[in-house]
Amino acid sequence: MTQKNPWTGEKKEFWGAGYLSGGSRRICTLLLFLLFSLFAFSLEWPASEGTLLSNFASPDGGIPALGDSFSASGAIYPSDVGKLIFVHEPDSSPSRLPSPLGSWVALDHGDNLVGIYGRYESSRDVPVPAMVEKNTVLATAGRSGWAGEGGFYFAFFDRSERRWINPSIIISNLEDNYPPLIRQVELRNVAGTSFNPASIRSLPQGLYTVYVDTVDTIAAAGKNLAPNRIICSINGVEAGALSFETLISKNGERMVYRNGIVPAAQVYDSGGFGLGEVRFTRGQATLTIEARDIAGNSRSLSYRLTVE
Repeated sequence: MTQKNPWTGEKKEFWGAGYLSGGSRRICTLLLFLLFSLFAFSLEWPASEGTLLSNFASPDGGIPALGDSFSASGAIYPSDVGKLIFVHEPDSSPSRLPSPLGSWVALDHGDNLVGIYGRYESSRDVPVPAMVEKNTVLATAGRSGWAGEGGFYFAFFDRSERRWINPSIIISNLEDNYPPLIRQVELRNVAGTSFNPASIRSLPQGLYTVYVDTVDTIAAAGKNLAPNRIICSINGVEAGALSFETLISKNGERMVYRNGIVPAAQVYDSGGFGLGEVRFTRGQATLTIEARDIAGNSRSLSYRLTVE
């Protein structure tokens, strides 16, 4: 099916699951993607133009962002027809507690999918209707909450599964022809000693935590964004993987998918994204790191090591 990219005007083929090729996926992730891909040909981005400042899972004070932040101006529209769930506008209700999202609206788009639209200008001429049509102006992009500049915030939440969903999974991708950058790979042993595989030829055998400093860059924005998936392989066998399709909150803590659900604190580190522990045994080892973005672009680096 051909779709028009609302950010560039370009028409292109979009089949949703294309970025899954080339890697194994757990059945639950695939089913989740297939479920939300049913929305892909009706949901749209909330504005016709803008610059992506940070995306889903970008580091936000050491924890993953739950949605996308844009620098933009003009009207904000609903991604699809939606039933009004909640409106928070502190300017009109000063007694309410402050929110990081400032002024925001929550709409139920059906099948338990909730759209969150925030950090916009809080002043409005008319209230948000109980049932919002696609062409309804929700608000005007502006600055409220913890926004650093004028624009808006956009997120999806699945109420049935209690998960935050990467918007780019169920809406046609923003224009991006550039693979992620892998800036550095670090191996950290149990004693806390760090090794850079790019500058060494041998490595003591043992257990190491792998950290990957990688970013995705959309050329038009010039911003460093989170990739969609990072994979670590040793001698061609996958040893660890980190995916950013969904995020959940458990007991007030954000959780990410890394070979299972783990606290974000175990993944987000000053040295990059933690991919978990891998064991190197004596002999020759080829360590390969691959980073993929949501548009299907990928980059990989390999390191040949002698393990002693």
